Amino acid sequence: MSPHLFQPIQLAGLTLENRIIIAPMCQYSAQDGAATDWHMIHLGHLALSGAGLLIIEATAVEPGGRISPADLGLYSDATERALGRVIEATRRYSPMPIAIQLAHAGRKASVRPPWEGGQQVPAAKGGWTTDAPSALPFNPQDGAPHALDAAGLVRIRDAFVATARRADRLGLDAFELHGAHGYLLHEFLSPLSNRREDVYGGSLENRLRYPLEVFDAVRAAVSPGKPVGMRVSATDWAEHGWDLEQTLAFADALKARGCDFIHVSSGGLTPAQSIPLAPGYQVPFAARVKQETGLPTITVGLITEARQAEAILAEGQADMIGLARAMLYDARWPWHAAAELGAGVRAPKQYLRSQPRELKQLFEMAAPAPR
Repeated sequence: MSPHLFQPIQLAGLTLENRIIIAPMCQYSAQDGAATDWHMIHLGHLALSGAGLLIIEATAVEPGGRISPADLGLYSDATERALGRVIEATRRYSPMPIAIQLAHAGRKASVRPPWEGGQQVPAAKGGWTTDAPSALPFNPQDGAPHALDAAGLVRIRDAFVATARRADRLGLDAFELHGAHGYLLHEFLSPLSNRREDVYGGSLENRLRYPLEVFDAVRAAVSPGKPVGMRVSATDWAEHGWDLEQTLAFADALKARGCDFIHVSSGGLTPAQSIPLAPGYQVPFAARVKQETGLPTITVGLITEARQAEAILAEGQADMIGLARAMLYDARWPWHAAAELGAGVRAPKQYLRSQPRELKQLFEMAAPAPR
C-alpha cells in the first residue's frame, strides 16, 4: 500500500493524484491587479513539483479588495487576459490541477507589501478607504474602514460571483473562498470585528449569514463538478473572538450547502492575537473539523517534514497537507517526500534524468493536462 501522502483523493468531480496541496501564497507582484512574468515563473516552477493541487494566491474580486496595490486580481478583462496567459503556459508543461483562492481583504486592504513595512497606504499615496462589516480599523493607527451598507454587500457578493465565473472560463479546476486571516469574510464571522446591529451581526447565526450567502452565490455560479471550498481561521487566538466551536458550526452550515473541502488555518484577525507556535500547531483544529463534520480537510501550519505529514494523514487528523513556506524553501518537496516514503511522483520529461540512480522508481513522466 502506498503512503497516505501519495494516495489519490476525490473532491467532487476532481481527482487529485496525491494529498500534497500547494497553499495560496501572496506574492505582491501584480501590476494594477494583473499577473506578471513573476507569476509565470512562480506558478510555473511550483507546477513542476509533483504536488496534487496548486492553489493560486489570494486573488481580489475587486480593486478595493486587494491587500496591497501590488496584489493579484481577477476583476476585469485585462486581469483575466494576464492570468489566462500564465495558466495557459503552465498547463502546456504540467498536468497539475490548479485552483484559485477568491478573496476580499476588507479592513486589511490598502497596505504596503511586507518588505516595505506593511503599513496602511493613505489615499493621497495610492491607497483607498477600505470596506468592513463595521467601522473598526485593524490597527488603532489605521484609518477607519467604511461599514458596508446593503448595496455594498450586494456589490461584493456579485464581485465574488463575477470573479468565479472568470476563473471558471479560464478553466481553473477548483475554487477556495478566503474566509480566514482577518480578511472580509472572516471579519463578518468574528465578534471582534463585526459589531453590526442588523441581520449580519450579533448572534452566531447572523454573523455566518454573509459568508454563507457569498458561498452559495459562488457555488451556483461555477461549473457543476468543480470543487468549491472555504479557508477558515479556526480561532482568532484572542479573548472573546472567533473560536473552534463557532468554526464547527460554520463548517456544518457549509457542508449543508455543498462545500467540497475546508482548509483550516487560524489567526490574522487582530494584532492582539497570541499564537503558541510549534510544529503542527494547527493540526488539532483540522482534526476536530474532520471528525465532527466529515468534510475533506486540509491542514497547514509548520508542517515541514515528509514523515510528519504522513503521520498526520495516517492518524486521520486531516485528509490533505497544505504547504506554503516549505514549498518556497524547497520547490521539489513532493519529490523528496516521495523518495523518503517510497512512493512515485510525476515529473516533466525534461527532468527525468535528474533522479538519483538508487531511486529509479521515483519518477513518472508527466503528461499534458487534458482539456
